Amino acid sequence: MKNRQHPLFSLFHLLLHAWLALLAGCGGGGSSSTAAATTPAAATLVSIAVGPPNAVVAVGTTKQFTATGSYSDGTTADLKATAVWSVAGTNATIIASTGVATGKAAGSETVSAKVGSVTGSAVLTVKAPWTGMAGGGGHTVARKADGTVWAWGLNRSGQVGDGTTTDKPLPTVVGAATTWTVVAAGEFHTVALRADGSLWAWGFNQNGQLGDGTTIDRAAPVKIGTTNNWVAIAAGKAHTLGVKADGSLWAWGRNFNGQLGDGTTIDRVAPTKIGTITTWKDIAAGDTHSMARRTDGTLWAWGGNANGQVGNGTIIDVNVPTRIASSATTSFIAIAAGGLHSMAIRADGALFAWGSNASGQLASDATADVLAPGQVGTDTNWAMVAAGAAHSLGIRSDGTLWSWGQNANGQLGSGDIYDASQPVRIGKASTWTAVAAGRQHSLAMQADGSLWVWGRDQEGQLGDGKLIDVLTPVNLP
Repeated sequence: MKNRQHPLFSLFHLLLHAWLALLAGCGGGGSSSTAAATTPAAATLVSIAVGPPNAVVAVGTTKQFTATGSYSDGTTADLKATAVWSVAGTNATIIASTGVATGKAAGSETVSAKVGSVTGSAVLTVKAPWTGMAGGGGHTVARKADGTVWAWGLNRSGQVGDGTTTDKPLPTVVGAATTWTVVAAGEFHTVALRADGSLWAWGFNQNGQLGDGTTIDRAAPVKIGTTNNWVAIAAGKAHTLGVKADGSLWAWGRNFNGQLGDGTTIDRVAPTKIGTITTWKDIAAGDTHSMARRTDGTLWAWGGNANGQVGNGTIIDVNVPTRIASSATTSFIAIAAGGLHSMAIRADGALFAWGSNASGQLASDATADVLAPGQVGTDTNWAMVAAGAAHSLGIRSDGTLWSWGQNANGQLGSGDIYDASQPVRIGKASTWTAVAAGRQHSLAMQADGSLWVWGRDQEGQLGDGKLIDVLTPVNLP
């Protein structure tokens, strides 16, 4: 006979199991309980890295900084837009919400980004604004890092380019364009290139040296032609040279001595292609002669040659580009054309000079003209040269500045007005990076972007507003 359980006993048994299961799910029941889940702690900001490190900006230009946050869980995040930006001093300003800094004065600046109580910083070096310059007969043209062009000095033919014919003893901005890349200055005219490769000119135009197809003076920049492929320019006393991106050579303006190189002595009022060679690299223009260097390092010259400045061993004018014999098997890296003399630096750093030496501009104690390139001393550390009417300037590879030749207006920068027939070191600085010569004044730049001027100032070409000759380099703000 089977045992039967009472219905109430079965019901009690089921309820007991359900109750025990409920206790287990709720964490009760002694050793069968489990721990409650917890929320992880939020990652905290540990540090901020500000970049770029050791940034450099010129006065008047901007730099975008970045801020990267590092967190306690090893992750990183871009904090540029959430950080509060600041600078420690007055050499730069910065937009607090974006991290865009603007250079205000040369010097060092600390840029900081702050989020909560965490701050990161980086050093910003602010350089002086200048990036290029050219000296004319009695005026000066210079370019700033922001792409603007400034000019000052003699302006009776509109060579300053501000739309007037009034002399300017202080730097004056030329128009509103901010894309200028190269400037060159003749005796009374100015030419310049923009970033798009376009060519512009202004000033005296009696011989067509502006290249606009007329002989009308221009007091403000006018575009020359329609092509936008110019890469190099040079301005002589009354003629102009240009090289296009395809390596072709062009010339226009006064041509009485064959300085255009087109085989004639006829002035040209628009750019005229010279020959068929397409390997031209550098160009330089003197009073009545022209120089060029090709991509193979060979030297070429043409035009007025009464003092041997063409360098072909004669004193006969040459109206087509002629290779200088000494460069046939030797490579040259730099050229300069003065009033009546020429200079070039060989690839090994040796300096050569020829032409007129009436004031010692060839760095020779003899005053006789030199009809072919002759080496200047034995040093082989020359890096760049510039030539004025009758004085010469050079920078050596160690950054030192030297000058020689005529000095009646202090254009040598030696502190006196005595001509020098040998290179004289100017000052003690060894940070010179560029040099240029006007007719009787001089210009140079240092590595910090500062512009220095000296020499004749009677037309305001030094830009200091004083109209007094300066015998040693002075910094032009």
